[in-house]
Amino acid sequence: MNTVVTSKEDILKTSRELIRQQGWSALNIRSVAAACGVSVGSIYNYFDSKAALVSAAAESVWCGIFHRPKDTGVFQDTQACIIWIYERMEYGCRQYPGFFTLHSLGFMQEDKADGKRRMQQAWKHIPEELCSVLKRDSRIRAGAFTEQFTVEKFADVLFSLMLSALLRQDYDSSAVLEIVRRALY
Repeated sequence: MNTVVTSKEDILKTSRELIRQQGWSALNIRSVAAACGVSVGSIYNYFDSKAALVSAAAESVWCGIFHRPKDTGVFQDTQACIIWIYERMEYGCRQYPGFFTLHSLGFMQEDKADGKRRMQQAWKHIPEELCSVLKRDSRIRAGAFTEQFTVEKFADVLFSLMLSALLRQDYDSSAVLEIVRRALY
């Protein structure tokens, strides 16, 4: 794992690998510098503090887990989209054991505002994409959405269920799919 760092992305890639292999607690300036084969000062050229490094690494992990798939068919159907999200959550749990729980719990402290902002930024596309999928899904019955029960509110409910599942480490999408079937089809 000792490679020469040539960019911020190289540092983040090494950071993700440290998190994957040794867990969240292994991430610090010294461990990343050692894994990159560079001096501590080299890391500080890209990140002005451990908090900045940890925050950027967390965002990088979230983006890696929930990156947009090449298969755009995933976003043509609500059920396929939900299955994809839950599969990605399970993938993230396997790739980064304990990351979801530790990362989420770490944001309960006030000094983690930047990390929380970055996490929300990494997630931003998920509820937005759910709204788009819900609007495009031709299987949704006419009149399923109303002024009180909007696409945006339902996407928020689905996203909340996803976040709850992340914390419970429950990657079975069947209950959420049943909610979708009963509410929309």
